[in-house]
Amino acid sequence: MAFSSSLLSHLFLSLFLSLLLSFPFSSAEIRFSEIRSDGRSIIPFDEFGFTPTGRLELNVSHISLSNPSPDLDLSQMGFFLSTRDSWIHVLNQIQDLDITCVLQSDLIKVVYTFNNLAGNSSFNSLFKEPDAGQFTLVFANCLPQIQVSMDVCSAMYNLEGKNTRRDYLSAGKTILPRVYFLFFLIYSSLAGLWIYLLNKNRLTVFRIHFFMLAVLLLKALNLICEAEDKSYIKRTGSAHGWDVLFYIFSFLKGISLFTLIVLIGTGWSFIKPFLQDKEKKVLMIVIPLQVVANIAQVVIDESGPYAQDWLTWKQVFLLVDVICCCAVLFPIVWSIKNLREAARTDGKAAVNLMKLTLFRQYYIVVICYIYFTRVIVYALVTITSYRYLWTSLVAGELATLAFYVFTGYKFRPEVHNPYLVIDDEEEEAAAEALKLEDEFEL
Repeated sequence: MAFSSSLLSHLFLSLFLSLLLSFPFSSAEIRFSEIRSDGRSIIPFDEFGFTPTGRLELNVSHISLSNPSPDLDLSQMGFFLSTRDSWIHVLNQIQDLDITCVLQSDLIKVVYTFNNLAGNSSFNSLFKEPDAGQFTLVFANCLPQIQVSMDVCSAMYNLEGKNTRRDYLSAGKTILPRVYFLFFLIYSSLAGLWIYLLNKNRLTVFRIHFFMLAVLLLKALNLICEAEDKSYIKRTGSAHGWDVLFYIFSFLKGISLFTLIVLIGTGWSFIKPFLQDKEKKVLMIVIPLQVVANIAQVVIDESGPYAQDWLTWKQVFLLVDVICCCAVLFPIVWSIKNLREAARTDGKAAVNLMKLTLFRQYYIVVICYIYFTRVIVYALVTITSYRYLWTSLVAGELATLAFYVFTGYKFRPEVHNPYLVIDDEEEEAAAEALKLEDEFEL
């Protein structure tokens, strides 16, 4: 009976690790982790894409066990590397009772087991990984009655070039500094073009246009900080403070983008100089949720999956992000509904309905943008080979760029503003089109 309970515990925690492996971790680097009185059978750390010159440096200190005794089999506690495919086979081995401890499997790569401590409370290990692949560093504890405390410093990197420089970015992310810098140049160019349009069409510039410029600038600053962040990690294994700037601008960019979508959806400054109470409530919901989402993102990136609350924060982030994405759609729907009702009661409003079919287009584009960046990109991360992990990130950035370009082009300042310029022929054509649309619906 005790063996069955142990087996169920192993299976549960193995499934837990499999769930963790389905999430894309943050970029691997030199990471310091503190484990305190942890009784988990499986503690995942970092995931990394190794080349044939991959290395793992593991420095573990202040190791202490609860209820230690001389007869403990410490070979059942230690660190190992595993790929996702190998882990699935290990689960089958445990289920078929071929093994009772993960460290007994020949499908994983054992880095260090505690029976080699020889009474010491610390160890240093350099593990050379000759096989290219995506590996996860994991600690296994197959002694359910024992809790472990330790300080773990892990560094995973690949050697490149004749001088064997260390590259602390995963094999699938090593070109990200250049990718983010390229997108920074693109957004900086768009910001310059937007400033030119604002100066050229000063008479038709609304407040929303200046807000759109701010969103562009924040996105550009976010990208340059991310490029520098990844560049320092690539060379040194540490962000050297660039991660702080990245989180700040990421926070401001996220809030400003969601706010912009809400403001455009309400027609603020284009159609009306104020927001209704229900529209203000949407902003009051979205902005605090964005604060929570950014806090969750910082915790996820900085703590890593070894933290006991990591999965909880991940779920909080996903839930809050979904709520924000749904909330920003309501103002667009309300605007379309109000314009349609006005068009049915006021002949002069018919052309507004025809001109503001742009709201329908914008609604569809926002949905496509949210779906692609939240679902398609995530799917690409899970199915793409670790060598080409950068392609999913590029796909997400291209989708974001397309959304920014569409928004800027459709809502740019113009001398003949489609919201304001109305002639009699357009009015009659719009009214006739609306009448035909009503007959078609009937």
